[in-house]
Amino acid sequence: MINLEPLWLTAKLALITTLILFVVSIPLSYWLCYSRFRLKAVVEALISLPLVLPPSVLGFYLLIAFSPENAFGKFLADYFDIRLVFTFEGLILASVLYSLPFMVNPILSGLKNLSPALQEASFTLGKSRFTTITKILLPNIRASLFTGIIMTFAHTLGEFGVVLMVGGSIPEETKVVSIAIYEEVESMNYQNANIYAGILFVFSFSILLAVHLINNKFRKTTLY
Repeated sequence: MINLEPLWLTAKLALITTLILFVVSIPLSYWLCYSRFRLKAVVEALISLPLVLPPSVLGFYLLIAFSPENAFGKFLADYFDIRLVFTFEGLILASVLYSLPFMVNPILSGLKNLSPALQEASFTLGKSRFTTITKILLPNIRASLFTGIIMTFAHTLGEFGVVLMVGGSIPEETKVVSIAIYEEVESMNYQNANIYAGILFVFSFSILLAVHLINNKFRKTTLY
């Protein structure tokens, strides 16, 4: 019989990470789309870096940064009594950084595909920037928003290298499903590993199928 705690921790981590990134990525994507900042390409490259950087590399540098032995980790520990290494809070921050492009890139792509006339017309009518974003732009990129939410959630479910480096394997604290699968395989307990892996496989496939079906529905609605 498998332990359900890693499943619960994984779902909680994915949900919190997705909520944080949704709130952060909308203004960030808007700025990237409409800003004339000269080094904007550098910012976009940094955001997309987790797509090509091995998770263990990012996890290693986050582990170093979060460690109380180094400046950032020591600052958090001394002034805010916050410890990020081998804690669930550390996993959240690491997951937010690692999954950032999976939320930002779809939203940014959706905004870039919109006609500039939409925003210009809204400003001409005296609408504020906040109203323009929430009432005009976002409703027109619903498919992109949905894709970003689902892809971020699904990607966080399967994280391994980053969560292993930053969180380790502390039961009921940082031991998520991917870590549980690794440990079950190491113990040659393939039955439990197969159950964990099967749950992730079915859930991830269902999420991706839902993305394609709903995006197709949005496209048909737009055409008609």
